[in-house]
Amino acid sequence: MNEARAAILALADGRIFRGRAFGAIGETVGEAVFNTAMTGYQEVLTDPSYKGQIVCMTYPEIGNVGVNPEDEESARIYVEGFVVREYLERPSNWRARLTLGEYLEGAGVVGIEGIDTRALVRHLRSAGAQEAVISSVNLNPDELVARARAAPGLVGRDLVKEVACAEAYDWEMGPWRLEGGFVRPSAAELAGAPTVVAIDYGIKRNILRRLVAAGFRVKVAPARTTAAQVLALNPDGVFLSNGPADPAAAPYAIATVRELLGKKPIFGICLGHQILALALGGRTYKLGLGHHGANHPVMDLRTRQVEITAQNHGFAVDADALPGAAELSHLNLNDRTVEGLRGLGVPFFSVQYHPEASPGPHDSDYLFGRFRRLVEEFPRHGADALERIIAAEPAA
Repeated sequence: MNEARAAILALADGRIFRGRAFGAIGETVGEAVFNTAMTGYQEVLTDPSYKGQIVCMTYPEIGNVGVNPEDEESARIYVEGFVVREYLERPSNWRARLTLGEYLEGAGVVGIEGIDTRALVRHLRSAGAQEAVISSVNLNPDELVARARAAPGLVGRDLVKEVACAEAYDWEMGPWRLEGGFVRPSAAELAGAPTVVAIDYGIKRNILRRLVAAGFRVKVAPARTTAAQVLALNPDGVFLSNGPADPAAAPYAIATVRELLGKKPIFGICLGHQILALALGGRTYKLGLGHHGANHPVMDLRTRQVEITAQNHGFAVDADALPGAAELSHLNLNDRTVEGLRGLGVPFFSVQYHPEASPGPHDSDYLFGRFRRLVEEFPRHGADALERIIAAEPAA
């Protein structure tokens, strides 16, 4: 075991935190951020949107439920490093197949425990997210700070190409149930279902499960799929997924979405929401701290209803540069950033947050049903379909 081995977390601004190694022994670099969720560390670890980042969990005890294959959001861990206050080596959960430490070690992911995570979070809140290094092989603070300062950061980096699928595939797995495992639609259900092409910028599995639960036949396409290739599949709708880093660094994705606008109903989440805004002629920018957690309040500006949402992003859409084809639909109540867009005369809507949760609350799951209705209504009502659907939705 590695608990007695010393480790250091060094930030680019010179702040040093000393702790103990767990997971893999080694050294790693990434942007240091914190996640405020109390549960779901395995889903956080396997969310491709965290590529390029070292994640600190604010909840003090991590590891108590272990790790199991059903809770993975992708095929592997994508965080660059993991930071916790107290790692619990012995999980208490009948579903656990591995300890968290074994899981990290098997994936070659470096972790550090035993640091004052409250002090780290308070520092990041003031100084902002920044590049950092975790090391259990080099304990020279000056050298680690220098390495953190030399790290490239996320602005201008295309990390989508490192997390998106290489080839298209069909997805037929629905939500997981305690009795019976993952639900799968029957052949008859799939035959009669509308088809959605989900463009993968780093898609979470629970997004795919929620699309299946909403009644879609799902085809997943690589991030570099062109508009012509999407249209050749003749889908009923197009979904734009979450993903890591800077949306402006993926011009191929922006070009594809620009060509698809108006031709098919579109629903975007997180990075997909940002790429949609850029395709419309809007702007995005780097947030000083980013939003990472499962307790962010968002207001629907039409109904004035507040949803508690799961979030994971470091960039945002510029509210002062919204294109004429879109209107602001949702607002973050913590910092007034853009949380949703709705098309004006174009059949699309998007949200910055994660309605599929995993982990997090289910307040926003209705958006998958809205997308299904949009796909159904678009052939009859065209550009007016979205307004008709939203107008018919209950106020609460």
